[in-house]
Amino acid sequence: MTTRNFETNMLDVNFINIIDYLGTFAFAISGIRLASAKRFDWFGAYIVGLVTAIGGGTTRDLLLSITPFWMQQPSYLIVTGFALLFVIIFGRYVIRLKNTFFIFDTIGLGLFVVVGIERTLDAGFPFWVAIVMGTITGSVGGIMRDIFINVEPLVFRKDIYALACVFGGLMFFSCSLAGVPEPVTQVIAASSVILIRILAVKYHISLPALKGADDRKNLRKK
Repeated sequence: MTTRNFETNMLDVNFINIIDYLGTFAFAISGIRLASAKRFDWFGAYIVGLVTAIGGGTTRDLLLSITPFWMQQPSYLIVTGFALLFVIIFGRYVIRLKNTFFIFDTIGLGLFVVVGIERTLDAGFPFWVAIVMGTITGSVGGIMRDIFINVEPLVFRKDIYALACVFGGLMFFSCSLAGVPEPVTQVIAASSVILIRILAVKYHISLPALKGADDRKNLRKK
C-alpha cells in the first residue's frame, strides 16, 4: 500500500469515526430529551439515551454476525454520558425548544445511515445489504427508544422516516458509482436523509395509512 493510499484510508476511517460519535451524541440527546419529558431520573434517562444511540448499530452487527461495536470500546457509553451531562447543564434551553427532539433525531438519523452503510461494506457485504443495514442502523434505536418510553414508534407512523434512510442509501450508492470521493459521498448521503426528513415534516408529506374495518364502515355510512 502506498503512503498516499494509507493516508487516504486513515482520513476515511477518522472521518467515519467522527460521524459515528456525532450520531451517537445526537441520538442520545434525542432519547434523553424524551425521557426528561416523561420525568425519568438521571439513570433512566441515560439508559434511554444509550439504547437510542446503540440499538440500531447493535442490531446491525448481530445480523452481520460481528461483535457489537460498543463492546469493543467504551467510548460510546462515555459519549452518551456527555449527552446526559449536556442535557442536565443546558436542560432549561434544550427542553423548552419545541424542535429539539426533531433536530437531534434527524441529525442522528442521517449520520447513522452513513455509519451503517460503511460498516456493512467493510464487512464485505454487497451494496443492497448495506442500504438495508443503514436503514436499520438509523431507525431501530428510535424504535427501542419509543418502546422504552411507551409511545407509538415514530417509524410506524405516517412520517417519512425509514424511507428517508433508504433514499440516503441510494444517494450513497449513486455517488459511489459516479466516483465521488468517499468523505463527500458520506456528507451527501447524510445530508439527503436530513433534508428529506425536514421537507417531509415541513410540508406534511407522508405515506397513506392502511384503512381498517372501522374506516371502511365509516365510508359506507357516508
